[in-house]
Amino acid sequence: MNANILISGASVAGPALAYWLRHYGFTPTVVERAPALRDGGYAVDFRGDAHFTVLERMGILADVQRAQTHMGALSYVNSAGKKLASMPADLFSGDVEILRGDLARILYEATKEHTEYVFGDSITSISERADGVQVTFERGAPRMFDLVIGADGLHSNVRSLAFGPESSYVKDLGLHFAIFTTDNYLGLDHTGLAYSTPGKLVGLYSARGNAEAKAVFYFGSPSAPYDRHDTEQQKKIVAETFGEAGWEAPRLLRAMGDAPDFYFDSISQVRMDRWSHGRVALIGDAAYSPSPLSGMGSGLAVIGAYVLAGELAAARGDHRIAFARYEDAMRDYVAGCQKQGEGVGKWMVPENRFMAWFLNQNYKLIPYLPWKGLMARSVRKTASAITLKSYASFGLPV
Repeated sequence: MNANILISGASVAGPALAYWLRHYGFTPTVVERAPALRDGGYAVDFRGDAHFTVLERMGILADVQRAQTHMGALSYVNSAGKKLASMPADLFSGDVEILRGDLARILYEATKEHTEYVFGDSITSISERADGVQVTFERGAPRMFDLVIGADGLHSNVRSLAFGPESSYVKDLGLHFAIFTTDNYLGLDHTGLAYSTPGKLVGLYSARGNAEAKAVFYFGSPSAPYDRHDTEQQKKIVAETFGEAGWEAPRLLRAMGDAPDFYFDSISQVRMDRWSHGRVALIGDAAYSPSPLSGMGSGLAVIGAYVLAGELAAARGDHRIAFARYEDAMRDYVAGCQKQGEGVGKWMVPENRFMAWFLNQNYKLIPYLPWKGLMARSVRKTASAITLKSYASFGLPV
C-alpha cells in the first residue's frame, strides 16, 4: 500500500528518508533541483544518544565520524587579529561535526544503488487523486506516485505547492548569513577565528584537514528585498555590508567573487500546525527548521526520516495513520529543538558596542566557570529528548 514515494530534496532529510523507505520495502524516488550533489556548505552537528542511535542503525556512523571536522575552540579577535576570548568546541560543534556537503555524499552513497535519483529537475504541480498523486516537473514527463514528501529545506517547493506561501510558515530571526570556501591562508589548524562589530560578525575556520577554509558572514537582516536566486545581488549585499568591517573582511570579500559554492540565506525557523496534507508530508527543515544557529537541524532531519519511514512501515503504507503518528512522535521533540535556536543570534552577533564588550568578558570567563559543562550537557539533553521506537518487525518484502 502506497509503496511508490517521491521525495523532493537530496541534501540530508531526503536521502535519509530514502534509506529507511527502501529498508522497509518501499520504492523511493528523489528529485533534486541542483544538477548534482551540492558540495561545500557550513558544518553541521550531531550530539546526544538519539542522533547517534539513528546513524548507527543506518550503518553510516563510522563514515560520519571519519569525515568529522575535529574542530577545536573558536577564538574571538579584535581588528588586529589579537585573540580576546575563546569558546570551547563542545559548545558550538557538538559531539561530531561534519560539513553538510560531506554528510550529503555519505547519505547518497548509502542509497544510490536502490534509489532513483533525478538531478536537475523540480516539481511544478501536485494534484492529489483517489489513487495517488499526479506530479508534473520542470523538465521530466508527468508521473504518478502514491505519496509525495517534501524534504527540500527552508524554502520548500513542496510546502508552497501543498500548504501555501512561504510567508505563512517561515519566521525570520533577524539575521542573514553567507558562507563560501576559500584558502586557509591564515594557516588555521582545526580552529576558527571570529571578529564582531555591532550587528555584524565575520569568521574564518579551517576545514577538511586544514586543506581549505570556510568564510562566514552574519549580519542583521537587509532592509531591502532581494532575489534569493540572484547570487550576484546577494554578493553585492554582503560586500556593501562588510566593506568597512575591518580585520580580514576586505580579503575575504575579494575571495567571495570567485567562490564556486557561495551560499546566502536568512536565519529562520519554520513553524507549522501540521506537517501533512492528504498524500503530501514534510520532513526536516521544510517542516520544522530550528535555524542553523540551533545546532539541531541535521539531527532533526535524520530522526524525522527514521520516524516517518518507520511509521509508514508500521501502518503498512497507510499514510493517514502513519502521518498522524509521525506528528505525535515528533511534535514535542521539535519544539524543544526549536527553542534551542531562539535568541542565539543576539549572543552571536551583538547589537551594540556595550553588548559586544559584555559578551567578550563572558567568553573570557567560560573556560573557568564550574558550570561550563552544564551548557553543553543541556544542549545534548535536548538533542536526546525523544524515545525512538524499534520498527524492525515491520516492512514490506524488499
